[in-house]
Order: sequence, then structure tokens, then C-alpha cells
Amino acid sequence: MAALTGLKAGLTNYGDPDFALFLRKAFIKGAGYSDDALDRRVVGIADTRSGYNPCHANMPALLEAVQRGVMLAGALPISFPTISLHESFAYPTSMFLRNLMAMDTEEMVRAAPMDAVVLIGGCDKTVPAQLMGAISADVPAIQLVVGPMVTGSHRGTRVGACTDCRGYWARYRAGEIDLEEIAAVGNELVPSAGTCGVMGTASTMACITEALGIAPLGSACPPANGSQRLRVAEMTGKLAATGIPRPSEVLSRKSFENAITVLLAIGGSTNAVVHLLAIAGRVAGLNLTLDDFDIIGRRTPLLVDLKPSGSAYMEDFYRAGGVPTLLNTLRPLLHLDALTITGQTLGAALEAFKPFPQDIVRPLSDPLYPAAALVVLRGNLAPLGAILKASAMMSHLKSHKGRACVFTSADDMLARIDDPNLDVDKDSILVLQNIGPVGHPGMPEAGYTPIPKKLAQAGVRDMLRISDGRMSGTASGAVVLHVAPEAAVGGPLGAVRDGDMIHVDVEARRLHLDVEEDEIARRLEEWKTHVKGRGRARPKRGYKALYDQRVLQADRGADFDFLTAEGR
Repeated sequence: MAALTGLKAGLTNYGDPDFALFLRKAFIKGAGYSDDALDRRVVGIADTRSGYNPCHANMPALLEAVQRGVMLAGALPISFPTISLHESFAYPTSMFLRNLMAMDTEEMVRAAPMDAVVLIGGCDKTVPAQLMGAISADVPAIQLVVGPMVTGSHRGTRVGACTDCRGYWARYRAGEIDLEEIAAVGNELVPSAGTCGVMGTASTMACITEALGIAPLGSACPPANGSQRLRVAEMTGKLAATGIPRPSEVLSRKSFENAITVLLAIGGSTNAVVHLLAIAGRVAGLNLTLDDFDIIGRRTPLLVDLKPSGSAYMEDFYRAGGVPTLLNTLRPLLHLDALTITGQTLGAALEAFKPFPQDIVRPLSDPLYPAAALVVLRGNLAPLGAILKASAMMSHLKSHKGRACVFTSADDMLARIDDPNLDVDKDSILVLQNIGPVGHPGMPEAGYTPIPKKLAQAGVRDMLRISDGRMSGTASGAVVLHVAPEAAVGGPLGAVRDGDMIHVDVEARRLHLDVEEDEIARRLEEWKTHVKGRGRARPKRGYKALYDQRVLQADRGADFDFLTAEGR
């Protein structure tokens, strides 16, 4: 029996399918649809516009362009809303709500009649949430990103969110610029709609969607406010209407290995590691782990000259040919037989993109960084692993031993980081506990611990920092993140005390607390019997309680245990 399509699919159960279809059509005719329209294939369009999400401010134009493409191909477009997340407008953090958006997307795609779905997202957590939900629903799906913003100008210098946000803010904290100048910078950092114009999390995930094969080649980099972005949207609508495969038919281990290769080659966000692990966790039998990132990282050079690891912006990457230029350069390291959303292999799809002279994507023979822009550290401080962006740190810190200066929470850090009496020097290692998936909750981007003001004013620009949280993909520095298991669930990070010696060795991939194992065990036992008992109050209701009880650790993508392909 042929599968039902269009409005005939997924009928509401009234015990009479014919009546259910009659009632469905009667109601939607109230919106002015004709029988001709209602008898066609249906393409759902996830509309993530929100007044709280300026990154998605171009959503109305994108929606119109996608609808145009769908109708040009003879199908019926129907948009539907889902949760929309913006990094700066989500309390306590957008990562806390990523899994909720994934659930919302999955259930809306599963519940409404659609033969295919176009997922329009962009800001950091929206794309991974949409992919997680779409994989679980397994309806034919294609990703469309909103595109990066263009750059602004401050006193003749090109600026853009959000690496420059952090650079200027560090100068303001150090007393190098005044309040008037930081306010002027703030007027130029975000000059248009779109996601951050550097290789932060949003741009990283956009590039990864092309590498995964779930988005059309050439779709990640066109600026949000340009005409090419609208043409990409129209093309995406056409593809969705003419028949695209299900995520389960596109996404394979080869796809994810290509995505990791691209992540390393672009010097992408550390957040992408957590997101890729969560996305892969929705695919049955894939079993992606941190070890895959380390193995691929050791052979993959950093090629793309974009902030924060380089100097240029996403609009420069677009003019250089975008992700297809990079993929053509990476050919020897890729699985060119991996499938894409068009039904072509990656190698065949790349034939339409001919290389041309440009200076943003380096050749394999002349990389910005030889290999392993992101590294996986392990040791007695991180038995399940931790992440460090080695390409964005000062080289003298790559093998470093220092005294721990411990903050037990984000609030503790905020209260004491600028205290002139803080026992810290340039060789100290700042340790921030209890900001992991459970501890905060939501694994905030507080892992980018600021340089203590007294050191910043003395000229210190980087120092080792360790936490079980995350940092923005637009940030740089010697910041060890995603330590697993986290302190709040009894991980060894919670055993660190002021003055303990910690050794970080990037080459050896080692993160070690120089404390006897018996003493670490004693401290953790003390935590179980004393600290845990009088610690944070466990939430008792709503999404917070669900999150607290079911979120996985960072090494498994911080997804919910019952949403993975394996189930609970």
C-alpha cells in the first residue's frame, strides 16, 4: 500500500479517516486555500522568527523565498512556528533550552502533515536543535541557515560580532579604552540581521550542515542581508518540493567524519563538539565519540583564516567561495562518496564548484595551523574527556603547570575575580566548578573566565582556565572546557582546591591534577557526604526537573538520555 502524502498523511484520529480528511480540509479552506492547492504535496517550513532573536530578523524574507521555491516546483508550502533561541536572550542559557527546542521541532514535524520540511535556523543552538529533532522524526528534511551578518566599522577598523565584542571588552576591563568608546563600538558590532560574522558557533554549525550533506553546497556563507541568501532559500524550497531523502538516508558515519574534518579545518567552535555528539547520538548505530574528534584532528590542518583563530570574517569566506572552496581543498581527507541532500555524492556535487584564486582558504601545504586546532584532553581531572581550542591560545601555555585558583560557581567567580587581594598570578590556573550541564544548569558559556582585573591591567592577555562549562565559539584563549564528568555529579573537577598543582600538556593530550589518588577519592567522598547534602536545591517541576534528571554529560552531547537513538 502506497504511503499517504499531502494532507492525507497523519490524520487526526476520530475513528473515521474520511471524516478526518474532510474536517481538515474544511478548516484549512478558512485560510483561503483551493482544492487544487490542497491536493498537492506539502512542504512544511519551520518558522523560527522571534522578537527576541535578532539573528533571525530576516526570517520573513527567507520564508517568502522558500515558499516561492516550493510553489515553483508545484507543491504547497505551509509554515509552522517552533521555539526560537538566541544566545543573548535565553535564561539561564540557550544550551539549557536546546533539547526543548529539539523536542518541539520533532513533535511538530511528526504531528503535522508534511512530505518534507525546510528547517530555517541560524543562531547557535537552533541548527543543532532542528537537526536533532528532524533526525528523530525522520521526515525528509533540509537545513537552511539565516546567514551571517556583515561587518561594521569603528574608527576605520572593521568590526563584527562577536570576537571583536570580547576583544574590545577585554581592553575596556584593562582600562585601555573608556566608557564612551566601548559604547561606540557597541553601535557597530552588529550592523545587520544574521548570525555572528566570525567562525563562532553559528557559522561553525552552518558550515557543518554542508559537510554533513543535509544542506545544499554553497548555502552557509552568503550574508543574511544579501540577494544570494534569498536565492539559496528559493533553491532550498525547490529541492524540498521535488523530493529529498530522509535524514536516515543521508547521515552516515562518513558524513560525520566529513563534518569533523571541516570543523577542524575552519578552526570552529568548541560548542560544535557537544552539538555533533548530540546530533550523532540521534542516529542509530553511529556511536560517535570524542576519540573520533582526536583521531581526525591529528591529521587535519587549520586552513580557513577567520576570527577567532585567524583574522578575516564570514563575508570574506563567502567571497572566497565558501565551504565548497574548502571542501575542494580538503578532498584528500574527505569521504567523497558520502551522500548529500540532492541525492548526489559529495564528490559529484563539488564538480559544480570550480576553484579560483583567493586568500582565505589556505592550501593543505601551507596551513594556518598544522593540525588539531581542537584537542581532546584526558587525565585524572577529566576521565571522560575535555576540549581545548589549541589554535586560539598562546603557545607558551601549551605545556604548563600552575597553582589552582578555584571558584566554586559562576556567582563565586563574579564576586571574587576582580578582588585585588585574590591569590593569583600570571602562572596560576583558574578553575571554575559547577557550571556543567547539571550544575548551572545548562552548561553556560561562563567557561571563558575573564582575566582577573589586576592581571589584565598588568598586561596579561592569556592564562589557563579550566571548567565543566562552555565558552562562545567567538572567544579565544587557553580555555579547557566540557570537563566530564562535571563537578556537580561528583566528577574529580570538584575535588580541586586552591593551591593544588595542575599540569596541562597539549601535545600529550593530558589534564592532570597533581594530587594523590587517595586524597582525590577522600575529597570526593567528603563531597558526597557533606557538600552534596547541603548543595543546590534539585528542581521539582517542569522542564527544569526533566532536564536535571535526564541530561547526559558533555561527552555524550548533553542530550536527554531518552531522546538518543539508544533510548534511556
